[in-house]
Amino acid sequence: MLIRADSLAALSPRQICARVIRLGAIFACLLPFTAVAATMNITLAAPAASSTPTAFAMGTSRAPDGTTLALDSRSLLLDGRRWIPVMGEFHYARYPASEWPGELRKMRAGGVDVVATYAFWIHHEESEGQWDWAGDRDLRGFVSAAQAAGLKVIVRIGPWCHGEVRNGGLPDWVVDRGSVRTNDAVYLRAVDQWYRQVAAQVRGLLWKDGGPVIGVQLENEFPGQAAHLLELKRLARVAGLDVPLYTRTGWPALSSPMPSGEIVPLYGVYAEGFWDRELTAMPGTYWAGFHFSTLRMDANIANEALGRREVRDDPDVAGYPYLTCEIGGGMMSAYHRRIRLDPADVEATTLVKLGSGSNGPGYYMYHGGTNPEGRRTTLMESQDSPLTNWNDLPVKNYDFQAPLGQAGQVRPLYQRLRRLHQFLHAFGESLAAMDAHLPAARPAGKDDLTTLRWAVRADGRRAFVFVNNHERGRSLPSRPDVQFRLGFPTGQPVEFPTAPVAIPSDACFIWPVRLALGGTSELEWATAQPLGRATGTGRTTFYFAVTPGIAAEIAFRAGRVEAHRGQLARGPDGISRLIGIDPGPAPFVTLDGSVDCVLLSEADSLRLAFDPLTGAAAFDPEELAPATQPLKPELVQPAGPLRVIRRAATPHGVAAAPTDADFAAAARWRIPLPAQLPPRVMLRLHYVGDVARVYVNGQLVMDDFYNGDPLEIPLWRHAAALAHGELTVSILPLQRHAPIYFSARTAVPDFGDRPAVAELQHVELVLARE
Repeated sequence: MLIRADSLAALSPRQICARVIRLGAIFACLLPFTAVAATMNITLAAPAASSTPTAFAMGTSRAPDGTTLALDSRSLLLDGRRWIPVMGEFHYARYPASEWPGELRKMRAGGVDVVATYAFWIHHEESEGQWDWAGDRDLRGFVSAAQAAGLKVIVRIGPWCHGEVRNGGLPDWVVDRGSVRTNDAVYLRAVDQWYRQVAAQVRGLLWKDGGPVIGVQLENEFPGQAAHLLELKRLARVAGLDVPLYTRTGWPALSSPMPSGEIVPLYGVYAEGFWDRELTAMPGTYWAGFHFSTLRMDANIANEALGRREVRDDPDVAGYPYLTCEIGGGMMSAYHRRIRLDPADVEATTLVKLGSGSNGPGYYMYHGGTNPEGRRTTLMESQDSPLTNWNDLPVKNYDFQAPLGQAGQVRPLYQRLRRLHQFLHAFGESLAAMDAHLPAARPAGKDDLTTLRWAVRADGRRAFVFVNNHERGRSLPSRPDVQFRLGFPTGQPVEFPTAPVAIPSDACFIWPVRLALGGTSELEWATAQPLGRATGTGRTTFYFAVTPGIAAEIAFRAGRVEAHRGQLARGPDGISRLIGIDPGPAPFVTLDGSVDCVLLSEADSLRLAFDPLTGAAAFDPEELAPATQPLKPELVQPAGPLRVIRRAATPHGVAAAPTDADFAAAARWRIPLPAQLPPRVMLRLHYVGDVARVYVNGQLVMDDFYNGDPLEIPLWRHAAALAHGELTVSILPLQRHAPIYFSARTAVPDFGDRPAVAELQHVELVLARE
């Protein structure tokens, strides 16, 4: 099979006709409601009450200071108030302990409330009875650092975790005994010891002790009987893991029902995965992650192990809050699937989950890392390990294209997600009480690119409108002449904006309806996204962002309106409307003398940051290009004979990654470095090839499955070795007919008449951003 890249085939005449017919049917449905065919109608019922409240069997919910953390069918409850926490995954054993405090503060500044982390058993007891909780494996130190940064913690304790780790995190000696992931007595005795070790690490740091650990996740992606998860919960509690939340992944469906309220299911979505067997773009139903839906279960995650399947939610799903733990905050590349994500993919899937009713975004990953050294084997997932998920992953690299990279790089996705998180911090308590409502006219499936994708969260009087016109790998058309009409249970419908607007391609936004601003001031509606609020002495400032491509129009109800910019029109209905507002950091309107409203440009909205402690608003400095210094690599060895790419001999085998021995035929360069390196400097490699490896004095420190992006290596972590050592780069050629899928068309080189390519195009030093 040839190397594949994303492409969008032209529509056939039959497909075009089908779409025209479908669009006509949608318009026909709208005509009885309104004379404007493009008005998006929805009738909003009052919030539904749970008919039978779930009796949750969780641990101690009260901290020593009296603060409580509980849950009901809608959301988590922090001190009795609805709370939408933002959770981000960061693996302590994949990052230097000396750098944890600074990275955790970055996460907090990015709007993360809870750090989730896997505790991988194989990282701590690779050989039976030989425990290692020191250095970068110091779970207790990590949890303490998270608490100091103002973060709460959920520890995902397995015993089977996956996480692209060898055997899913189970030590080889456990796997060799057999009957893993069952209630086998021998297996459970080993698990009991593992849980007791974890409990000892977090003793005194649990919520009930005044610590940050609010929950543990049991197992991961478990397809078996509920009895096994219940036994794991029992063992965890006996070991001393008494926490307010016991969770599991809500996928796949268990083979027997879970008693209601015992373990809270959390859900996920990925824009595209590395694990699929296909060498094509967006296989399966990844497209569904960009459509609003009340279905919580995702059919794409781990389908190499779980298979392609139809999914449906458990019958008692409405008794649990809709929380997530694995919104794909990025994606790794497997050897056979080289994924490169667009930040808009992650922003869109997150917004779609919120609009569909989720009350807790959780990202996997939020922070990248590097696999630790194993004492007996390498520790990454591979197709030839004893308990496999049938993918070959890099030996060291676990960057994940996350908002914060494996060297702490702050990426554009960080700001995009922070913008959403700050919205949740400001308005999450109200949003959590709102039901999700979907319009009657929704996309008819994967290939319906014309029906607008939108949803409403509403509580009977107030609402937020969610719109997503982005889908990975496809260009959704601009949708012209759109107005929204929301019919509330009482009173007149709200129809806005005043005149129809066009929803641009790739637009992804939240618009408020009847947003309380304090006192008698109320925002009736706006074609601008609320970002957050800052409160000072006697004043409150609300921040909004323009929706790119749509003029901002904002309607208020207030006793006194002082417009500083734009054109103000007062209507007979008591609503004042502002149009023609130039964005800027100064207020454009003051309401009732104490409420200021600021409208920011798209760029400034991404720079806006609220202090996690004080809530004060500030702006990130203007982004400057980092200082770089080009280097001149020296070719030491040209590439030798091409290797034979074999297919792994597993039930679902795909192309196998190269072995250590294969690198004897790799092209190799020596990288001369300056005598004095700056204290925080990265090496950036622009290259084309199959697999790159970076060595310091012959020791592998980083590797990469080429996907078109440059590879960055934090040299400060190797400063001592580099002081009197050598830095080399080896690149295996990318073969023209390699059975590899590239999601980015631009990553596939022009082979010309060459059978393979291995090029180190440009090497530079980059001063890392703190």
